[in-house]
Amino acid sequence: MADQTSNSSAREGMVTYCYILLYIALSSGQIFFNKWVLSSKEINFPYPLGLTLLHMVFSSVLCFVLTKVLKILKVEEGMTLEIYTTSVIPIGAMFAMTLWLGNTAYLYISVAFAQMLKAVMPVAVFILGVAAGLEVMSSRMLLIMCVISFGVLVASYGEININWVGVVYQMGGVVGEALRLIFMEILVKRKGLKLNPISMMYYVSPCRHVLIPLELDKNLDSLCSALCLLVPWIFLEKPKMDAQGTWNFQPLVLTLNSLCTFALNLSVFLVIQHTSALTIRVAGVVKDWVVVLLSALLFADTKLTMINIFGYAIAIGGVAAYNNFKLKKEATRVSSISDDSKSSSIPKAASSQ
Repeated sequence: MADQTSNSSAREGMVTYCYILLYIALSSGQIFFNKWVLSSKEINFPYPLGLTLLHMVFSSVLCFVLTKVLKILKVEEGMTLEIYTTSVIPIGAMFAMTLWLGNTAYLYISVAFAQMLKAVMPVAVFILGVAAGLEVMSSRMLLIMCVISFGVLVASYGEININWVGVVYQMGGVVGEALRLIFMEILVKRKGLKLNPISMMYYVSPCRHVLIPLELDKNLDSLCSALCLLVPWIFLEKPKMDAQGTWNFQPLVLTLNSLCTFALNLSVFLVIQHTSALTIRVAGVVKDWVVVLLSALLFADTKLTMINIFGYAIAIGGVAAYNNFKLKKEATRVSSISDDSKSSSIPKAASSQ
């Protein structure tokens, strides 16, 4: 019996490690794949809006098939019209903004430098969190934010071929992602709705409202990620594609690219389901280093300097401290809630007469 238990534990551990490695591989690979598709020296599809819109359409169709046709995955219940219009639509808009600006940055800066700039994400999240009343300013958090910012500045100073247009696009993507995380925290904390990645994709993906009506209101005609991407694409990229005749793109490559995007979201779902928030954050730090180092080998426009690496190491150290602080805070909150629930469940002794 003991042998069976140990074998089962070992098997579960191996499966968990496989999921983590799958997440790191898919997350890193998707970044390189997007750069390869957008690069003028490779596939030469320099249309980040079109590529992002394709990803969302593809994810929408697959979510519909998996949840409504095959019914392999379950969509979380509890969505209401008020929550959808006040929370999910802003999340979808910020998600579209993040993907669009982040992919556009690859046209101007290297993958490694883009990844270094992303390290400033906790700073943006914290500042917006304080503004929204979700975070409290403290001397410790201020020190952590200063360390991260200093590390990113040092890494930027060491960049040989810096392009400020690409920096602006990347920082815009960081702000969009920070706003998305803030809206998601509001959705969970203030409105009590928890959505897994598949449920979130199901609700915010672009064609979701074209394929199926929202079950809560048959007449709902919401605007979400679809219009957030479709409208600027029509005005910014479609005329260029018409003029240059690039509608004859490579369907196999773009289909595989979209499939990798969907697989990445699934891998996040699997890692969180089988491990914890700490694991996905640690895996994310490992992935960041993998992307930075491998990009120097894969792309000719990536030239790392010692100042780059030193600055990025400082920033990553700050990010690790931030993650540790947030996880300890969350563990304390959960423990407090658990203690309160236990104390309230203890019956009071009847008073003697």
